[in-house]
This record gives sequence, C-alpha cells and structure tokens, in this order.
Amino acid sequence: MNSLSARMLTRNRSLGPRAGPRGCGEEPAPPRRGEAAAEARKSHSPVKRRRKAQRLCVAYEGSDSEKGEKAEPLKVPVWEPQDWQQQLVNIRAMRSEKDAPVDHLGVEHCYDSSAPPKVRRYQVLLSLMLSSQTKDQVTAGAMQRLRAQGLTVDSILQTDDATLGKLIYPVGFWRSKVKYIKQTSTILQQRYGGDIPASVAELVALPGVGPKMAHLAMAVAWGTVSGIVDTHVHRIANRLRWTKKATKSPEETRAALEEWLPRELWHEINGLLVGFGQQTCLPVRPRCQACLNQALCPAAQGL
Repeated sequence: MNSLSARMLTRNRSLGPRAGPRGCGEEPAPPRRGEAAAEARKSHSPVKRRRKAQRLCVAYEGSDSEKGEKAEPLKVPVWEPQDWQQQLVNIRAMRSEKDAPVDHLGVEHCYDSSAPPKVRRYQVLLSLMLSSQTKDQVTAGAMQRLRAQGLTVDSILQTDDATLGKLIYPVGFWRSKVKYIKQTSTILQQRYGGDIPASVAELVALPGVGPKMAHLAMAVAWGTVSGIVDTHVHRIANRLRWTKKATKSPEETRAALEEWLPRELWHEINGLLVGFGQQTCLPVRPRCQACLNQALCPAAQGL
C-alpha cells in the first residue's frame, strides 16, 4: 500500500460512521440547532379545530298581564319615625277622658245640629274662620251669640259691620274677620247658592280661609278626610320627631305626616293631638313629668 492509500484509509476511520450512508444499526445524525427548534415548536403546537356553531335559545317568562294575573306594584320602603306606634298608644291613653276644650268647644260642637245641611255647613265654616288665633272657649262664645241672631248667609249679609263686630268680639283680629266673613258670605250666596265649596282648592280661595280651615271644613262639614293640619299637630309632631326633618309651618308638617302616617289615622290624629296639646304638650312649659311619652320623646330628653 502506497502512502496515498494509507492516508485515505486513516481519514475514513477517523470520521467514523457519519462519513458514509446510514445503514441498519447506524444511529441517525443529530439535527442542527435551527432544525431542532422548529421540530419542537411543531410537536407542541395544538391542532386547531373549527368549532361547530351552536344556536342559543332564550326563553322569556310571560308578564303577569299575559298570564291573566294582576301585577302587584313594587313596595317601596317608607320612612317612619321610631316608636311612633307606642307614642300614639300612650297619647290615646292620656286622652281617654275626652275632657280637653276641643272635645266640647271645637268646631264639631259650634253649629246648630238641627239646622238644614246647607246651613250647618255654613256655620262650620264660620266657626273655623273665627277660630284662627283664638281659643276654643272664645270661638264657642262668639258662635253662640251669632246663632242667637239666626246664623245663615242671608242673616250675616243683612247685619251691619258694627253689629257683626260686637257679636264676634273678642276673637283674634275681629275687625279683619268682619270683612272676611262679609266677603265670603257674598261669594257663597252668588256662586254656591248659600252652601260652601266641596273641595280644598275652592275653600282656600275664599277670603279669610286658610289650608287648616279648608281641611277641617272638609272633614266636619262634608265628612271627607282630606288632610291633617293644626298648630298643635305641628308643634307635637316636631317634638316627637314625627317628621324626617324639622318643619316650619303647619302646612309643611301636614305634607310630611301624610307621607308616612296611615290614611285611616288622619281623621283621629287631629283631634287627638289638639287635645293633647291643650292639656299636656303645651306650647310653653310642657308637662313632661305627667306625660307617658317622657322616655320616648326626643324633645323631653333635652328639657
């Protein structure tokens, strides 16, 4: 073997099995770096399959009207004062004797019960007009003197102002009330046939008639409870915190009470609190020591 053949043989042996073609029993050559990375990505990537579209069926429940049933209105929570029911029970107990001035001398007792309905209603309205800024005892005395003269629309219009003033004196603001009574009586004769209006809106449009008088006239004269309003009610409701916030007028108090107080109590609450205000919960120096609500009344705690 010459020297050239010897060198070629030596080189082939050093290269080993990679130099020739792969045969049985030979190990495959390892892939290059780039080929290995591509092969790894291919083997680990998920096979994407197209999802079959599905239909979504939505069923709506029929309304109550569609089912033939009457829908119930949503109940909205209503604010109400703390302990008001127990406070009311206590006031009823304190007023059980019915011996306050309002129980005997109020507008319910000032008219002639034997007079025709139209005349009775007129007398109720006049007693309310006289009662403004006036104690019940004084109002009752003035009504007695007027009734003795025959208290009707016609009789009042035939009475001169000086005589009418003497009959109603000493009610508060008696001079102004003489003028208002004459003006209102003229309107009642011309527009209502001597009767009084049957709505709050028409009543308050009369000279000298305010919201309190109108609501009480509706209750006493027409038997219709249209609202709650009185100076005593205004004061006591604020002392007991029966309003969400402090109110500044009887009319504002009326609106605040009617937001939460059950309507079936409206007729009772006015007379109940008026008498309570005349006897116990006085405007000045209230008799808290004798009140069953002393422990429940926020105002009593601050006295």
